Amino acid sequence: MSQKIAVIVGSTRPTRIGREIADWLVDQAPSDDVSLEIVDLKEINLPFLDEPQQPASGIQEKDHSKKWKALVDSFDGYIFVTPEYNAGYSAPLKNAIDYLKNEWTNKPAMIVSYGWGGGASASAQLRQVLERLQMRQTTTSPALFFGPETFNEAAELKDAHASFESHIADIKKAVSELVELVNTKAPVA
Repeated sequence: MSQKIAVIVGSTRPTRIGREIADWLVDQAPSDDVSLEIVDLKEINLPFLDEPQQPASGIQEKDHSKKWKALVDSFDGYIFVTPEYNAGYSAPLKNAIDYLKNEWTNKPAMIVSYGWGGGASASAQLRQVLERLQMRQTTTSPALFFGPETFNEAAELKDAHASFESHIADIKKAVSELVELVNTKAPVA
């Protein structure tokens, strides 16, 4: 049975490459084990957290919050594709995570970070947040490094496959770990 996994694009910047990386990632995943669906935070367009109740209450009053809750609930696991901005992950991703609490608890998660240093600081910070939410995380967290050959003169990503081909084995390993977590459904200790 195919598991339904959200690939959450964590950047909303006009010049972002996160969507291209997420599209590339979907092409790398084994299609017989998982069904990957892009969830683009730029398209979701959540306002800065505006619910009067605490997320742990499970009470959402705003339509955008109810839609976000239903969307998150519809997945068996999540892949967070996060850039590194100033040694951390993006504000829109933090905001989207903070809208909910119970919907994340005990769900499997994988992090794919990217940046000039591979997004290691962003990945580490996000890992701490997901741990606090009691999400079950993959051991492997692919970190995609940029080099001068990654971008053209207009600062656009030249070719995701050529740029990140060396990370395909890590992507497949992490997705395999994620599928195993989804299939075990073991609670966080």
